[in-house]
Amino acid sequence: MMARPTALQRLQAERAIDTGRQQRPPGWPFSSRGIRLLVLALVTLVTISLISRLPAWALTELRTFDYLSTIDDPSPPAGGPIIVAIDEPALADINAQWPWPRSLHAELVKQLRAAGAKAIALDIIMAEPSTAENDQAITSAVGPDVVLAGDETLIEAPQADQLVRTTPLPQMTETGARTGIASIALSGDGIFRNIPSYEDGFAMELAKAAGMKAPHLPAGALVQSLGPARSYPTVSYYQALDPKNFLPPDIFKDRVVLVGLSLQNAPEIDQGGVDAYATPYTVHTGKLISGVEVQATIYDNIVHGLAINEAGLPVVAICILVAVALAAATVWKATSWRTLVATAAAVLAFAAASYAGIRFTHVFVSPLGPTVAFIAVAFGQAAFDYAQERHQKRQITLAFAQYISPDLVKRLSNDPSQLKLGGERRTLTVLFSDVRGFTTIAETMKDDPEQLTTLINRLLTPLSDVVMDHGGTIDKYMGDCIMAFWNAPLDDPDHALHAVKASIAMQDAIGTLNRELEREVAATGRPLHILKMGVGINTGECIVGNMGSTRRFDYSCLGDSVNLASRLEGASKNYGVALLLGEETARLVAEHYAVVELDRIIVKGRTVPSPVFTVLYGSHRAALPEHNAFLDAKYAGTLSISDPAFDTLPKAIPELSAYYALVRGSLAQDIAAP
Repeated sequence: MMARPTALQRLQAERAIDTGRQQRPPGWPFSSRGIRLLVLALVTLVTISLISRLPAWALTELRTFDYLSTIDDPSPPAGGPIIVAIDEPALADINAQWPWPRSLHAELVKQLRAAGAKAIALDIIMAEPSTAENDQAITSAVGPDVVLAGDETLIEAPQADQLVRTTPLPQMTETGARTGIASIALSGDGIFRNIPSYEDGFAMELAKAAGMKAPHLPAGALVQSLGPARSYPTVSYYQALDPKNFLPPDIFKDRVVLVGLSLQNAPEIDQGGVDAYATPYTVHTGKLISGVEVQATIYDNIVHGLAINEAGLPVVAICILVAVALAAATVWKATSWRTLVATAAAVLAFAAASYAGIRFTHVFVSPLGPTVAFIAVAFGQAAFDYAQERHQKRQITLAFAQYISPDLVKRLSNDPSQLKLGGERRTLTVLFSDVRGFTTIAETMKDDPEQLTTLINRLLTPLSDVVMDHGGTIDKYMGDCIMAFWNAPLDDPDHALHAVKASIAMQDAIGTLNRELEREVAATGRPLHILKMGVGINTGECIVGNMGSTRRFDYSCLGDSVNLASRLEGASKNYGVALLLGEETARLVAEHYAVVELDRIIVKGRTVPSPVFTVLYGSHRAALPEHNAFLDAKYAGTLSISDPAFDTLPKAIPELSAYYALVRGSLAQDIAAP
């Protein structure tokens, strides 16, 4: 095969001069890289502006907020609210049907106030009368330091939408108790993220009752979540009824207390729960958080200024423009694996900047827009460069396909710098195959060269297919001989096994061809030429690569292991077998085939005896000990022509009957020699 580096240089020079259509992938009208990047940036900006109007975009931005705002596991500020939980232990201890008597809540308020609570919030709606005694009890107990829960519900109907507000009984607020709307709004994905917009919200009223100056928050400000379920200090309702006996002293002193339903085992998100909600922490835990803890979180956000505002459109637009500019600068000259690294770094940088905005400025700038913009520009240009590179590879393939093998053309198109002499050291399994007696066959067909050529092609085609089907590389044809190797140019960890399997399949292919020839001879009356093939396989370290001269070279291998494989093929006929293996090949395939040693020979060009092996296709493992004893006697020189093994082994291992006959004949010749 022929390769011409000068032709490649000429082709590349012509391509550099030609700035016309051939330099551009089909369908792309812009030749300037700068213009392409500008168009790509504009398309990206228009696309983002359109898809950002989709609800899914907004929900994706909020989901990024969930991860970023909880990445460092923020916890409630010290000295914040305490939860008095209506939980399983309380339900078991009080042992009363829910709803509990309001006189019980009145007693709780008295105990909390006596324990020093600064403000008390009951996340329990008491909008309907119960017994006069109970209603009077709670009315007498509450005061300006108590917030009672209310609710606001929008009822949608085909005729009209109706806003229904539910508040505590009027008599309960006559003594100064406050009403706080405990309703919260959920995002489109069912997650609680936003500060309620009510001026008389439950947490807002609690802050007022505690004497806190609550800041004004923009409508829809994002809540900073403060941990998963039970992150707030929590005591059971029955403990709070008798704090002196059940709780540490001064646990409620100067603290705000929220009372509400809070199960000890937070319900799973797929199971739902009573007064339980998904929050940004749910993405980590899969657990819902009780409504009373949600109100405590809102309270801390209001009092401590933890709420996070979403950046306005101008800020987001500037961030996206910066991302587009950075992406264009990254791919201004070229794209490569560094583009992927730069993109990953940019994505991390956008996420880090968004996180810093949440933590240090309490402003959330979504990293989604800048990330999508950077990826679109960087990978858009990378896609164009890939298309251009493919175009150039096709040019190289067309220029050199007539000189070198298709596999090598593919490698050269991927890396034209390989058009040079040189190779690498690799462990290969090398196979040589040769048709025995083919010279005699050729002599009988010397007057019909077309028939001989046809026979050669019919022989080499199936054998070549077998080699390639088993992952081999055909090095060359030498008349009726094939040289092939495994484990180059592509790695093949089972190269020895694949070579042996190929040799067995090659023998089957020869058998199929012989049957075809027999049928043709019967029909035409031509002389029958039975084809037999010998194969030698050896594994060892070789030099493989482009070899030849600077004007003509091919992908081939050389080395002592290659020479031994060739010698093994030639020696196979001396042992009456179709296949001879080198020692390393036999070791590598011993787990898959029954390999037997036949002799130790010194092949031409080597001074050290090399053991040679063959493969048994039948089930003859039981006879191997007898065969090995036969070999030991042969090596020791104690094997006699009358040894019983010459009669028993051919019956035990019929595949080696010719081998045993040859050994016996050799002994007979040695005896007859003077």
